[in-house]
Amino acid sequence: MTRGRLIERIPFPDEVILPLSQHLGAPSKPVVAVGDTVHRGQLIAEACGFVSVPLHASVTGRVTAIEKRFHPSGRPSEAIVIACDPTSPQTLYEEGPLQWENLATPELLATIQDGGFVGLGGAAFPTHVKLAVPEGKRVQFFLVNGCECEPYLTTDHRIMLEYTESIFLGIRIILKMLGAEKTFIGVETNKWDAIASLRDQIPADLPCEVIPLQTKYPQGAEKMLIKAVLHREVPSGRLPIDVQVVVSNVGTIAGIGELFAYGQPLIERVVTVTGPGVHNPSTLLMPVGTPLSQVLDYCGGLTEEIAQVLFGGPMMGSAQYNLQVPIMKGTSGILCLTEHQVLSRREYPCIRCAACLDACPVFLNPSLLGSLARSGRYDEMLGLHILDCMECGSCSYVCPSNIPLVQRFRVAKGLLREQQAREKVAKEREAREQQERAKVGGDVQEKVGSK
Repeated sequence: MTRGRLIERIPFPDEVILPLSQHLGAPSKPVVAVGDTVHRGQLIAEACGFVSVPLHASVTGRVTAIEKRFHPSGRPSEAIVIACDPTSPQTLYEEGPLQWENLATPELLATIQDGGFVGLGGAAFPTHVKLAVPEGKRVQFFLVNGCECEPYLTTDHRIMLEYTESIFLGIRIILKMLGAEKTFIGVETNKWDAIASLRDQIPADLPCEVIPLQTKYPQGAEKMLIKAVLHREVPSGRLPIDVQVVVSNVGTIAGIGELFAYGQPLIERVVTVTGPGVHNPSTLLMPVGTPLSQVLDYCGGLTEEIAQVLFGGPMMGSAQYNLQVPIMKGTSGILCLTEHQVLSRREYPCIRCAACLDACPVFLNPSLLGSLARSGRYDEMLGLHILDCMECGSCSYVCPSNIPLVQRFRVAKGLLREQQAREKVAKEREAREQQERAKVGGDVQEKVGSK
């Protein structure tokens, strides 16, 4: 519905809502106070640790609140609210190219972290963490993910057509950081115009190749992409770096190119607004923190048949319960579905048809895992590799009994990760206590010996 719609910038909103938790890892910490005047691109919240990124003002205006606001996750979250200054030209706080040619890898990583960059494909994992090669590891190939396999979404498609120069600048910088031999850009064959555009504009001195891939879901998943392009399989429980590969979304790469070309941190993004439930489907460039209601109003509003609004695509997107939630760094699409697409279906017992086993792209047993999740036997799910589940939703989609398998897996994985985190903290505490006891015992023995 939007593949032919050029990217257009929407008017700046009256206010932006910037949650401190916009990425995987530790939320950012405010460095501004209510009443402060801030400028577009100015730091307003600092990173809290390595797996964290800072937050920048997406508009010039005044901080009116730092309080809990509606969040796309469904739980209220602490956010910085900025009232936009209608008289401001909304220029960047510090605009100008960044000289990257003479920077070492640690300095490049720090620059990307300081820019607040996370994966723009939807996962919102801090980009600098993914690009930091662990000691003893090596990167042979860098993969750029341009598949965009979710139905309806065309954000990456339009970026590949309209931000080609920024993409290649981002690739050049990241190749220097990783020390990789070559870059492959994987693009599904339903985007032939993007494939042709990228191939025509590849710089002669850049070791880069565009690979057309079969149009299928979930082709854009990291492990699927590595298998399709390089014929390498990432082992269970391991990461792409273990097969000497790093993968990043094409939108993220374009954003990094914009950072070094213009000094612009991650304060805006391209979003697909689509579906039969909105009057005017569009591809829009908007400030992070723009309220969902304003975006929908710009697209002509919702139709009378609207039943559900999703952040993301129909397979992995999350339904929104309030139209005042803000656009996040990881919001790739807004999908508006009508009653015809959103059917309320009754759940029936599993009939052991094995359709979910055939559909699972990582060869798990969703039927058995679903039964264990329903019974609360989460520990047993670890032995069946539940943490390898990418939550693509294929099993739920094909299930004739309408069992919400992927929703149960999300709950189970969340509980298991919490349990593992608690166990890790307990082990660290026990190790510290043992060290303290050993130190006290040593001091006592030393005093006794001296007497």
